[in-house]
Amino acid sequence: MLAKGFSKPTDRVERLRSMIVNAVPCIEAERAVLITESYKATEGLPMIMRRAKALENILNNLTVTIRDDELVVGTLTKAVRSCQLFPENSYKWVMDEFDTIETRMADPFKISEEDKATLREVLPYWEDKTISDLASSYMSEKTQECIANGIFTVGNYFFGGVGHIIIDYDKAIRRGYKAIIQDAVEALKSFDCNDPEFIQKTQFCKAVITVLSAAINFAKRYSDKAREMAAVETNPTRKAELLQIAANCENVPANGATNFYEACQSFIITQMILQVESSGHSESPGRFDQYMYPYLEKDLANGSITKDFAQELLDCVFVKLNDLNKVRDQISAQAFAGFQVFQNIGAGGQTEDGMDATNELSYMMMETVAHLRLSAPSFSIRVWQGTPDEFLYRACELARLGYGLPAMYNDEVIIPALTNRGISLHDARGYGLIGCVEPSVPGKEQGWHDAAFVNVAKILEITIHNGKVGDLQIGPKTGEVDTFNTLEDFMEAFQKQIEYFVYYVAEADNCVDYAHMERGELPFLSSFVADCISDAKGICAGGAKYNFTGPQAFGVADSGDSVYAIKKHVFDNKDITFAELKEAMDANFGYPVDSDTAPCSASAETDIEKDLYDQICKILGKEGISFSKQSTAAAAPAVCSNNEKYERIRAMMDATECFGNDIDEVDMIARRCAQIYCYEVEKYRNPRGGQFQAGIYPVSANVLFGKDVGALPDGRLAKKPLADGCSPRAGKDVKGPTAAAASVAKLDHEVASNGTLYNQKFLPSAVAGDQGLMNFAAVIRSYFDKKGMHVQFNVVDKETLLDAQAHPENYKDLVVRVAGYSAMFTELAKEVQDDIISRTEQHF
Repeated sequence: MLAKGFSKPTDRVERLRSMIVNAVPCIEAERAVLITESYKATEGLPMIMRRAKALENILNNLTVTIRDDELVVGTLTKAVRSCQLFPENSYKWVMDEFDTIETRMADPFKISEEDKATLREVLPYWEDKTISDLASSYMSEKTQECIANGIFTVGNYFFGGVGHIIIDYDKAIRRGYKAIIQDAVEALKSFDCNDPEFIQKTQFCKAVITVLSAAINFAKRYSDKAREMAAVETNPTRKAELLQIAANCENVPANGATNFYEACQSFIITQMILQVESSGHSESPGRFDQYMYPYLEKDLANGSITKDFAQELLDCVFVKLNDLNKVRDQISAQAFAGFQVFQNIGAGGQTEDGMDATNELSYMMMETVAHLRLSAPSFSIRVWQGTPDEFLYRACELARLGYGLPAMYNDEVIIPALTNRGISLHDARGYGLIGCVEPSVPGKEQGWHDAAFVNVAKILEITIHNGKVGDLQIGPKTGEVDTFNTLEDFMEAFQKQIEYFVYYVAEADNCVDYAHMERGELPFLSSFVADCISDAKGICAGGAKYNFTGPQAFGVADSGDSVYAIKKHVFDNKDITFAELKEAMDANFGYPVDSDTAPCSASAETDIEKDLYDQICKILGKEGISFSKQSTAAAAPAVCSNNEKYERIRAMMDATECFGNDIDEVDMIARRCAQIYCYEVEKYRNPRGGQFQAGIYPVSANVLFGKDVGALPDGRLAKKPLADGCSPRAGKDVKGPTAAAASVAKLDHEVASNGTLYNQKFLPSAVAGDQGLMNFAAVIRSYFDKKGMHVQFNVVDKETLLDAQAHPENYKDLVVRVAGYSAMFTELAKEVQDDIISRTEQHF
């Protein structure tokens, strides 16, 4: 048999897992108080030193918590799976949402009345002092107008800290913080006082020394806490564990780790401090199996650790990553639904010199994912021609468990894509994955990934309306639909609109970039990124070896299908005029907005009738009165007066061949739509001296920002979700998984070097048994041979998901793949759940 199954986790790991599953996420005020306290005390210092002193104050005073059963320690909150606030980034939305954040649709958090009172005292200090305030002040009115009308958003770094980076974990764990402090000291000695940048360089290195010293003390506080707990512990086994924790934290991360256990502890302390410095979105561990394996290999060889205990330690590390959480504003929470911090951890692939990198730890990581059955961290594997079949089969076996993990990435596409951006072959081969799907060079790149969501489908809609959103002339006038004589005329207009709006995307991103450069430098994170210390320049100032900005598009499949439908029915077959199509779209094809169940002739109540209903309820003091369907049919909204014609038009457009069925004529148009965006993005540069690079992935923004898009030529109704990532539209890829994958592979993934995202959904029965496993692996190999970049899977049937919607109490730990991440299904907003349910269930 090919399938090997997975072992059971230890009782300790099961208890730690239950702690995460049953946790109620909370917001705590402690960090907000500490950073405000520090900023008030350092108003006369340079900003880089204010940042360093603030982190020092946090690390010296944040409550130290060691949870029951933990073998690896370090947390940022007293409550499990909870979060701190970062008012230096943004804060007004927090105060606005105090009374709704517990009940909002996506990612609700509890917050105590005591913490609310505390935050109401400290948050007003940040008026006009935040990074978000500064970024807004830089943006032109036009840029803000584009954001307000749903064309794009830069919310990720606009409201939050800089992240989407993989630091040099090997450096942090192997050398230890004291050695890096020494690097900063040596750099200080080397500076020439006649250098115009002498003062800035000196301040930066002093900031590095300050934060690393505080970080060593932070670990020492955990050592002291463990000894205090051991002194009163009556269970001899737990007492010994606490003393070992104390010894570990005494040595690391101050010094280099000497064994696998210390390396695990050093990793977690480092990860926690990265997160508390800025709440960076996706501070990703990267190629964990590469930098951690030497410790495991040595310990197993000399007998100082058993394989079982090493596995339990690894499980504990992954649990700790689930303890981290992040609160976002209400809108961002919908785009990133699922309580995700987006820590992407990887295995497999190839070494920097082009050899297979798979090792024993790579397989153990899969075992851990099977043990925990949790949504974090986001586990990824790299695949190339040299990947052992055993590794891929094992990954498929894990994927068919139904947790949405692992995501799979193609070295044969990503490495050339990175070298095309100027990254050396050696560094490109060492790439890791961050966030959802973004490739990045560990310890050398500040990619500013996930820099914006760009709604390509919205821009297509604007093109059809001659640059307008409603009555607002937001884009250039590129022609009314009756002036387009050929498809090329229309595509030229579409390209002009893309060019116009990408300019403002770049402006918005650069405004946010400048704001972080001035107010949000990160001395701790910068300590582990080349060449920040040697150049004495932080990552926000361009200190990394490689610098990029990566705004991503979504709505590509919708745009491709819409353009092909226009080509076929307006220009080729002449079934309809473009003006008639636009009229039908403006009427939402005769359907009421927000409903696609029936044309308007079978409508619900009119506004007048609803008002009458409300008044009757008030008079009678009763609820639940309804009118018969028959009595309301004659009072349909005016928009439906021509519904039969519109319904015929929609049926024709909706029946058109679609992207996702391996039809070249259709797929090449989707490819062209994506290329127009990608080639325009790469024309721009950022303040850190790097290039813009495009991505095609939505997180879950395809649902949220689908609400900003009216009806489309492909028959999609207004406000409905858009296709996710570069996946075909839900339910439209009807010719099987191989055909769907072949279509997606035809997109030009190499030019989308910021990452592309492809979701497939399989029925469990389709991948069952050894034959199912071989078919599963064959689809992946075939897709990657055809130059697809990324693929991930939900292996779950519709009935299970529907039952989980109806009875969430029975599915508390049901994990699904949302976009470039997994989440607990019952924690997602219903509209995101519906989007996942609607995806095509593939089978062979």
